[in-house]
Amino acid sequence: QVQLVESGGGLVQSGGSLRLSCAASRSASGLLAMGWYRQAPGKQRELVATITSGSRLNYADSVKGRFTISRDNAKNTVYLQMNSLKPEDTAVYYCKVVVVSGGAYWGQGTQVTVSS
Repeated sequence: QVQLVESGGGLVQSGGSLRLSCAASRSASGLLAMGWYRQAPGKQRELVATITSGSRLNYADSVKGRFTISRDNAKNTVYLQMNSLKPEDTAVYYCKVVVVSGGAYWGQGTQVTVSS
């Protein structure tokens, strides 16, 4: 079983930046992929960005050029650097990992609120 601890959410003005962190209780060799998803009130959870063990990147069109996902294998941590934030980015952001055995695990979520 994998535990995920998220941090970095908060309240920021439009155009500002936040950096989310997600630390996993498992070595990088045991993780196939890590990613970030978000869910706004009344909406379905959607993919924001993912990174595989081979460092393949995937971004939602709405965040390309503004968000950057990265991974620190030594710390078993994935980051999401969010720049030029917009009010429509407001959501609960969830970290997700996929392990080599095939299971998927979710973090508890962290609130990101962008004011105009």
